[in-house]
Amino acid sequence: MKLASLKHGRDGKLVVVSKDLGRMVDASNIASTLQAAIDNWASTAPQLDALYQQLNNDQIEGEVFNEALCASPLPRAYQWADGSAYVNHVELVRKARGAEMPTSFWTDPLMYQGGSDTFLDPRGNIVMPQTEGWGVDFEAEVAVITDDVPMGVSSTDAGNHIKLLMLVNDVSLRGLIPGELGKGFGFFQAKPSSAFSPVCVTPDELGDAWVDNKLHLPLLSHFNGTLFGKPDAGIDMTFDFADLISHAAKTRPLGAGVIIGSGTVSNKLDDGPGKPVAEGGVGYSCIAEIRMIETIESGAPATPFMDFGDKIRIEMNDKNGQSIFGAIDQTLTKN
Repeated sequence: MKLASLKHGRDGKLVVVSKDLGRMVDASNIASTLQAAIDNWASTAPQLDALYQQLNNDQIEGEVFNEALCASPLPRAYQWADGSAYVNHVELVRKARGAEMPTSFWTDPLMYQGGSDTFLDPRGNIVMPQTEGWGVDFEAEVAVITDDVPMGVSSTDAGNHIKLLMLVNDVSLRGLIPGELGKGFGFFQAKPSSAFSPVCVTPDELGDAWVDNKLHLPLLSHFNGTLFGKPDAGIDMTFDFADLISHAAKTRPLGAGVIIGSGTVSNKLDDGPGKPVAEGGVGYSCIAEIRMIETIESGAPATPFMDFGDKIRIEMNDKNGQSIFGAIDQTLTKN
C-alpha cells in the first residue's frame, strides 16, 4: 500500500494514496498520523491495506492527491540514521584526497545519526543563509521505516522489521564536513534538514524490484531540469537494509518509526568510477561524486556545488514508467 502525510500540525494527517498516485482517502479514523500507525502496525496495517484496496478498486471515490500538499511521510521522527551502503561512493571520496580506505569498510557499515526534528517538505525549499564555502549538495537515497527492533537483531531477522520505504534527499554541506570530522566527533552542522518523498510504500508494493532487502530500480536525479543520475539502487549496495538495521541495533533497541537511510546511491562502471549520463554512464546521486572523479582524473573538480536558484528533483519509477513514491522537488533559496 501507499501512505502519505498531508501538512497538518507538527506530525501531519495520514492518508492512503492510490497505486497510481492519483487519489487519496483520509485514514485518520484508523490512525491520525503515520507515527501512530507504525506504533501499532500489527493492528493498523490490515485496516489501512483494506482501505487501499477499496480505493484502488473504485469502491471509494476519494479525493485528488496533490503531492504539493504533503509533508515528508514522517514530518519528524524519533530517529534518523543514515548509512553508507554503497562503499564505492566512500572509496571515491577517500581516493580523491589520496587516502587509502580501511578494509573494514567493506565488512562493517558506516552510519551517522542525523537530525530528525525538522524534516523538510518534499516540495519545500532548501533554505540556507549562504552558499559560499559551504558546498551545498543533494544526496539521493532510499530509506526504510521500521517497527520496534530488538537490540542485537541479526541481519537474517532484521529485514522482517522493514515496514515502509521512501526516497530521501540527504542535504549535505560539503565545505563544513572536513572541519567537523577533523574534530573526531562526527557530523552536525554539515548535515541540515533532509526531505523525504511525498509517499512511502510497503515492500510488497514493489513486487520483484524488492529482493534481498534491496530496491532494484534506477534512482533518478534531475539537476536544474537535466538528468544528473540514474544509478540502480540494487547494484553495488555492499550492505543491504537488513545489514544496516542490524548494525544500528547492535547495542540498543530501535523504536517504531526509526528511519534508516542507504546513503548516496552509487554504481561503478567496469569496476571503476562511473561516468556522466551524457557520456553513456548512469551518472551520480550527488555533486560530490562527480567532483571526486574530476579530481582523480584531472587534479581538480570542475562541477560547482549548488547555488541559490538551483533545483533538484529526485524520483523513482516502476518498470512501466509510473512514479512510485512521487517526487522530491526542491529549490535552494536564501533565507
